[in-house]
Amino acid sequence: MDQSVAIQETLAEREYCPQAVQGVLCEGDSRQSRLLGLVRYHLEHGGQEHALFLYTHRRMAITGDDVSLDQIVPVSRDFTLEEVSPDGELYILGSDVTVQLDTGELSLVFQLPFGSQTRMFLHEVARACPGFDSATRDPEFLWLSRYRCAELELEMPTPRGCNSALVTWPGYTTIGGGGSNFDGLRPNGKGVPMDQSSRGQDKPESLQPRQNKSKSEIIDMVRSSTITVSDKAHILSMQKFGLRDTIVKSHLLQKEEDYTYIQNFRFFVGTYNVNGQSPKECLRLWLSNGIQAPDVYCVGFQELDLSKEAFFFHDTPKEEEWFKAVSEGLHPDVKYAKVKLIRLVGIMLLLYVKQEHAAYISEVEAETVGTGIMGRMGNKGGVAIRFQFHNTSICVVNSHLAAHIEEYERRNQDYKDICSRMQFCQPDPSLPPLTISNHDVILWLGDLNYRIEELDVEKVKKLIEEKDFQVLYAYDQLKIQVAAKTVFEGFTEGELTFQPTYKYDTGSDDWDTSEKCRAPAWCDRILWKGKNITQLSYQSHMALKTSDHKPVSSVFDIGVRVVNDELYRKTLEEIVRSLDKMENANIPSVSLSKREFCFQNVKYMQLKVESFTIHNGQVPCHFEFINKPDEESYCKQWLNANPSRGFLLPDSDVEIELELFVNKTTATKLNSGEDKIEDILVLHLDRGKDYFLSVSGNYLPSCFGSPIHTLCYMREPILDLPLETISELVSNIFLFVFCFFFSFS
Repeated sequence: MDQSVAIQETLAEREYCPQAVQGVLCEGDSRQSRLLGLVRYHLEHGGQEHALFLYTHRRMAITGDDVSLDQIVPVSRDFTLEEVSPDGELYILGSDVTVQLDTGELSLVFQLPFGSQTRMFLHEVARACPGFDSATRDPEFLWLSRYRCAELELEMPTPRGCNSALVTWPGYTTIGGGGSNFDGLRPNGKGVPMDQSSRGQDKPESLQPRQNKSKSEIIDMVRSSTITVSDKAHILSMQKFGLRDTIVKSHLLQKEEDYTYIQNFRFFVGTYNVNGQSPKECLRLWLSNGIQAPDVYCVGFQELDLSKEAFFFHDTPKEEEWFKAVSEGLHPDVKYAKVKLIRLVGIMLLLYVKQEHAAYISEVEAETVGTGIMGRMGNKGGVAIRFQFHNTSICVVNSHLAAHIEEYERRNQDYKDICSRMQFCQPDPSLPPLTISNHDVILWLGDLNYRIEELDVEKVKKLIEEKDFQVLYAYDQLKIQVAAKTVFEGFTEGELTFQPTYKYDTGSDDWDTSEKCRAPAWCDRILWKGKNITQLSYQSHMALKTSDHKPVSSVFDIGVRVVNDELYRKTLEEIVRSLDKMENANIPSVSLSKREFCFQNVKYMQLKVESFTIHNGQVPCHFEFINKPDEESYCKQWLNANPSRGFLLPDSDVEIELELFVNKTTATKLNSGEDKIEDILVLHLDRGKDYFLSVSGNYLPSCFGSPIHTLCYMREPILDLPLETISELVSNIFLFVFCFFFSFS
């Protein structure tokens, strides 16, 4: 979710927030949620200044009332924001990005979520600090002074966004743990400073910073390999391919079947609505009991935490608890590496792969879509992880749709909103984002909340006791809606051979009688879309009693396109050869009737013309005479090509005339021998090669163009004098004139 809109509401005129990201401020074992926004200020005289605004927030930031300014870090000469690798931590594919912010006055470490939002944020920050040279005036940041107005005028009402946050720039005290020396001046959510007398007395428990375990403490929870591939999303720079590379990639995609083969990999897909409970049982009965070790685990949870802290702060200790429980419940015979964890309030999705497959996972992206309160909040919605496994693109979606039996249309809309708003950035930022449907394989799991309609509770329970699931399934809302093509069009679901997974007494397998109006239902479902997918099992796990839902699992054999390196090399070579051949066939080529031109006995003001013909081949082309290196014209002043440029159709001809004409401008150097009738012309073909034409000849010196002083010293006709004599006379005359004028000066 783009939270820059909430920040923008707190800003003044000419201040703009182009990008924001929600992260975690890390100090030792302390973890405090912060909203980071890059703010750009347009100066009156032109130019821009930037600062990083850090906000605390009470919930997912929707409006300006949801955020409170905590710190401002100007982007000055000593500002840096760099990705770092914490000592002793294992790189995990798709893990969060750790960045360090440094200025001359402070140093802060943040964890930012893996994905396109972080990549775009860091890209914008990098653009904002291109560097300052000695000639650049230091930024003054005068526009930031208004943010200290609450400190200077305690009795004055504070405009929204004019919080008494500390501005961390030279001359001001910096904040250590994200706290502030002016906490009592922060807004109470309505833009008015809080009274200092209430400071530290009635602070809600929900506003206290949560103490989390450090990341290093939970590394051992994942039985990961000692070396896993680190895919950090190439945050600050993305490779851009040229036209030829793009064509090669396109041809490779078209010929994919020539160098790949289908290999089956086993996927475990599981969903569990845990009703806000902490893990109380071993999850192996759900995740690994009696099955062959999967190659890939996709595990989703709903209602992970029902507390207001999880909703408001997007923070919950249950994330670590269930992550640990899942990691311990994976198949014991195999080592797995965590690829990615993504959570939106209580909706969480975990992706693991076998150690040996980690090197073949790439292009990992994770995104969230909230469809709850106001159609945006995260109490309902979906999370998704997309990735490339070998040569097959896979998208896994975990969703929690609207509740209550009569709200099936709202559930349909939630599904459509997730499909339309879930977008993943591609490695090449010039390409449009990917949607869920842009994948070879889609796995959709979660508490979809579709109920059994038109039957009363007792009738439903009776059919369940009789195990008459086929009759019961005829009244299933999801079946009815899919048949009507209102949701999950093109998706497939396996046969429901297990009893409804909701609603049970927590801690038993008995029906929950506390709310008789709610009939049991198949709320927890797993569907799929794509080719080469075989479902091996689809079942519930009744032995787990933590929640009023039962976990559901499905095991698939999914055919993934794997590259045969030898065939790939051969295919690539064939494509390159074909491109080379095509390029060579499309290179313009011409033939010239003549390449050497000799002009004999050139005289002053007498035009001489030599011509030749250009015959074009089968490729249309532009031709032009071009300048040689370090020369201002394509030929000497006494020469001209007519025409000097043009366009040739296939198998056509054009006649070029080389015109040689000596006038008073060029005659002097030719008379004295300083210049000669010698030149090389370069005929260039657009997208083709160059042709060189040689021009030579002899010039007959004349009195025209020769200095009068030189002519006075000639005792013979100029035509009878050797060029060396003429050159010597010219040099002597210039020397005489120079000395004459120097003697009178």
